Amino acid sequence: MFPIKDNIPTLRTAWVTVALIVANVVVFLLEIRAGGSIGGGPSATEGVRYGFIPYELTHPGDHCELLRATGEVACEGQPRVTGQAAPQPATWLTLFTAMFTHGGIVHLGGNMLFLWIFGNNVEDSMGRVRYVVFYLLGGLAASALQVAVNPDSTVPNIGASGAIAAVLGGYLVLYPRARVLTLVFLIVFFTFLELPAIFFLVIWFGQQVLFGVVGLTNPAGGGGGVAYFAHIGGFVFGALAIRLFAKRVKSGYGWHDPAPRYPVY
Repeated sequence: MFPIKDNIPTLRTAWVTVALIVANVVVFLLEIRAGGSIGGGPSATEGVRYGFIPYELTHPGDHCELLRATGEVACEGQPRVTGQAAPQPATWLTLFTAMFTHGGIVHLGGNMLFLWIFGNNVEDSMGRVRYVVFYLLGGLAASALQVAVNPDSTVPNIGASGAIAAVLGGYLVLYPRARVLTLVFLIVFFTFLELPAIFFLVIWFGQQVLFGVVGLTNPAGGGGGVAYFAHIGGFVFGALAIRLFAKRVKSGYGWHDPAPRYPVY
């Protein structure tokens, strides 16, 4: 399922959401300039350098580096690893740089689509400064759960999806009866449906939990490179913290359940 738009107008232009999208796009272009590709995102070296690696947080002072000969990530303090890694950004800084680094144009495009559709209304509910704090804390909460689940992982975590998941969790609490125009794929066919936000977001969250659990029980290390527990952590944070940040929520939603305004194909 891919969201196309929702039916909740905003009172003000969502400048922070726009700025976040622009920042993510600019960083992606810089990734390509530094040796990455449109489809593959940053080079492996840049991904390790600016991505967040759980091992570095749980082993303070130890850093990780990409071994170009094997394509593996080696970290100081690991068995059979000698010497020092090349100079790296501070671990705390990678918690933030990782939020603006993406693994390819599809990764970037999907995240920015979700951010625009759901972020503008969440920003509208709390104002710009609070929204920045909420967004960044959501990203940190996402990283925290990912670390808790796999503290010794040396896989770089990149992408804005953890912070955006917090936005989704907040949106669910604030606007559960909103309608989301959704592109739904049914094997080789597709259709457009107006779905209640609570249905769309609960299905999305359920998928993250299911895929995350399957990844834990798969001895081959399932997950397809997706940090599902980061999504879960961000979403739960957003749902729990939104009332602390939101200053106003529109009332009188007679238009939450309108007659369908879009054709269903």
